[in-house]
Amino acid sequence: MSTSQIPFRVGHGYDIHRFAKGRKLFLGGVEIESEVGLEGHSDADAVLHAVCDAMLGAIGAGDIGMYFSPKDDRWKNCSSLVFLRECLRLVAENGWTIGNLDITILAEKPKVSAYYPKMRSVISEECGIPDDCVGIKATTNERMGCIGRSEGIAAFAVVLLFRIES
Repeated sequence: MSTSQIPFRVGHGYDIHRFAKGRKLFLGGVEIESEVGLEGHSDADAVLHAVCDAMLGAIGAGDIGMYFSPKDDRWKNCSSLVFLRECLRLVAENGWTIGNLDITILAEKPKVSAYYPKMRSVISEECGIPDDCVGIKATTNERMGCIGRSEGIAAFAVVLLFRIES
């Protein structure tokens, strides 16, 4: 079987950002109530960055930095929803559609479980998939490492893509 005949692909993404004072916190396209945001050139939405990397990886198209370089002023303070939309365009252009997404947020603070429904809604709507095709959960790092010391937030994402039938 050639790779062009394989009906599905899986991609994995990871992103991490340190906390920064004076910034809003965005995760999964949703503003989260917090005393600090995440440091980054864009809005530093670690969830959407991980999702974008998962999609790009699944289609063999590199990583988010190749498309939205932090050295490019066009992306300064940009909403990561813009990045997600472009990655979705690339996925479709390459003949794929999303089956489901599974996302894990690593954070000691703030607690984000109350925001799961809104994140799921935003992501599923943007991706054009049902809410129940977007899994979102969070865990702590048990006070170990940079996440455990509350220095920032990380996110993992896995995506399953299906070939679009002609």
